Amino acid sequence: MSPVLAGVLQLIALTAALALAYRPLGDYMAAVYSSPKHLRAEKVIYRCIGANADAQMRWPAYLRGVLAFSAVGVLLLYLLQRLQGGMPLSLGFASISPDQAFNTAASFVANTNWQSYSGEQAMGHVVQTAGLAVQNFVSAATGMAVAITLVRGFTRSRTGDLGNFWADLVRGTVRVLVPIAVIGAVVLVACGAIQNFSGIHEVGQFMGGSQQTNGGAVASQEVIKELGTNGGGYFNANSAHPFENPGAFTNLFEVFLILVIPFAMTRTFGKLVGNVKQGYAVLATMGIIWLGFTALMLWTEFAHGGPALQAAGAAMEGKETRFGVGGSSIFSVATTLTSTGAVDSFHSSFTAFGGGIQLLGMMLGEIAPGGVGSGLYGMLVMAIIAVFIAGLMVGRTPEYLGKKIGTREIKHAACYILITPTLVLGFTAASMVLPDALGSMLNTKALGAGSHGFSEVLYAFTSGANNNGSAFGGLNANTPWYNTTIGLAMLLGRFLPMVFVLALAGSLAEQKPIPETAGTLRTEKPLFAGLLVGTILIITGLTYFPALALGPLAEGLS
Repeated sequence: MSPVLAGVLQLIALTAALALAYRPLGDYMAAVYSSPKHLRAEKVIYRCIGANADAQMRWPAYLRGVLAFSAVGVLLLYLLQRLQGGMPLSLGFASISPDQAFNTAASFVANTNWQSYSGEQAMGHVVQTAGLAVQNFVSAATGMAVAITLVRGFTRSRTGDLGNFWADLVRGTVRVLVPIAVIGAVVLVACGAIQNFSGIHEVGQFMGGSQQTNGGAVASQEVIKELGTNGGGYFNANSAHPFENPGAFTNLFEVFLILVIPFAMTRTFGKLVGNVKQGYAVLATMGIIWLGFTALMLWTEFAHGGPALQAAGAAMEGKETRFGVGGSSIFSVATTLTSTGAVDSFHSSFTAFGGGIQLLGMMLGEIAPGGVGSGLYGMLVMAIIAVFIAGLMVGRTPEYLGKKIGTREIKHAACYILITPTLVLGFTAASMVLPDALGSMLNTKALGAGSHGFSEVLYAFTSGANNNGSAFGGLNANTPWYNTTIGLAMLLGRFLPMVFVLALAGSLAEQKPIPETAGTLRTEKPLFAGLLVGTILIITGLTYFPALALGPLAEGLS
């Protein structure tokens, strides 16, 4: 079987698996977030944290819950790392330095999982399981809760009540993420991923000799790393490491885990607003972009443009032979179009245009299908922008799902889409003029000062501000400048957009629904899906094209 055919068949199998899971998982999540009952285990949690899960919250109270919970998470994870040297099961590792501990705490709480350290050489079992793995669950559940709140904004009438953050957080964790993660971990262990608390020991190498490595609860962290679109690897090689991702089947299974909740949440959205066709329109938009980007990546990598790659006969440098070009390309698009950031290959080694596709996927706002929760609310904000543009073209007050999109709503949406580009381009520009920041480029002087070096810095801040977490190699990000600025980009890029999403939800919930008329834009139709795709690509292109022209486009055309 040719590598091209193998890649196409993997894409077909993945699409079929996602289609089979779409309806049951989407309906289940709709039932979870609309149920009036609490499970016994959930009631115990509410008592422990002192929360009244039945109390309705307006958007400022909901936001305070999100920010307070996340701030406590940052503090606890920071302290775990700073105290690691004196804790049991630390594997002899020292405590983490202050700037790196801040960066890592911000990263995992923000659902980014940017890593400026090697996991197997820095983090002991307690930090990995009680710190990082816990945040993989709750940061994902937080994003899902915010997305459900925006959906409630469309369904509530003349009330500012948007649900209860603590109930949404606990339900998303207990009823959705934990059950799927348990099943997924069993699958990974059965396929060869490790799950233990062993210490450091010698392991044999394929070409002879041995090296030191440590064990860990890898399978359980790997599954929530993908399912929660987190991305932080137990090992520095991330999902290219055989302990995390043993073979071709687990590679495709992990891509499925990355995509299944973000895609299925469009069904949840359709069920909650009482019109599943609205969910299908959002799904179609996500699917068109995802399939288009995947097809472009497969074509780019199999074409292996460039003299060195043409001479080698393939773009296999930096890719695992277990997965090949096809599996690596599908994985990389899935992680950069979501907020996952996991890697099964070296993104910096992709062709120049392949690296550009990865960058552009993150620059879209990671909405196709995006992260768990963040992908849905990001796409709904873009839908509001598209409706507003359509209203301007026909001279009609824009409406979406029976709610008017007025001045206040469009201001919230506009602020949402401006935050990330401001962080990405601002921090990148600052890094390109500071000598210490430029000194972190580890390529040769000619290459480091050129388009590829610029792409490394642009990729780092794009990944951080969009809560992705993947990186181009060749940039030493473990410096005070990058640890601090990327940490700030991750926190601001995660929580500032949530402020405007929740404010938008509150504004919509206060409105009275407007009945449909003959002039109402039918947002469940293919025409609207096409308009939404065009809006997303045009806004992203206008924002980032100059930066892309200086980086991957210049490198690819040189």
